[in-house]
Amino acid sequence: MMGIEWLRPEVFFGSILYALVGVLVFWISFIVIDRLTPYDLWAEICEKRNTALAIVVGAMCLGIALIVAAAIH
Repeated sequence: MMGIEWLRPEVFFGSILYALVGVLVFWISFIVIDRLTPYDLWAEICEKRNTALAIVVGAMCLGIALIVAAAIH
């Protein structure tokens, strides 16, 4: 049973800090991968509606998110 332990300030702010670090690492890794590809991922998905690329980028994002979550955990 979890109780109210998560309401302690050090636990609460630690969780917020880890969430922010995780989001930051995720966005940095996405930007790096976007720079490594020969075309602009965002424009290709949004403007040209490339569904196949959107699926690949979505899978890549899930993979990065799992790696970041495992590293933080």
